[in-house]
Amino acid sequence: MRNAIFGGTFDPIHTAHTRVAAEAADTFHLDRVLFIPSGNPPHKPSDSTTPYEHRYRMVELACAGDSRFEPSRLEVGTARSYSFDTIAKVRAACSTSDEIFFLIGADAFAEIGTWHRAAEVLTAVEFIVVSRPGYDYPIPAGARVHRLETLALVISSSEIRRKLDSGEPVEELHPAVLCYIREHQLYR
Repeated sequence: MRNAIFGGTFDPIHTAHTRVAAEAADTFHLDRVLFIPSGNPPHKPSDSTTPYEHRYRMVELACAGDSRFEPSRLEVGTARSYSFDTIAKVRAACSTSDEIFFLIGADAFAEIGTWHRAAEVLTAVEFIVVSRPGYDYPIPAGARVHRLETLALVISSSEIRRKLDSGEPVEELHPAVLCYIREHQLYR
């Protein structure tokens, strides 16, 4: 089985996230893409994100349209969410013959050398790096990288949060996610 880990704060999850995951699944013949909302991301203050349960529920709603997408609670809790630990948990739950990929944007991949236990992360999985065609980024020694250059989606969760706060129309959200946000009065 070919699995991909797709982590992030998903605050909120938007159509670019699911389009990238679908493109990666199609291109690399992935059986499953695990959407793993960060419980307590090390790169953000713990009080700066929407509560985990809301972010997880939005991921569930966004993943409902593709049977290859699986929401995961692997990072729930107050402990810092490190990719090294997440990869180990995914590997422990998989068969020894399963392949594990890590789906990541080029900007985040360019910073991977600063991650917790970066050298071990780099050798633990194969990476599917999403970038613009022709975009160049450093590839650390030992990293196994597959480029996904077919999508150029410029959508950011921070811009979506700004639009929601100001009452502007938001077309980058799945309808069910937008309904959930409105129902729970998030991002206001």
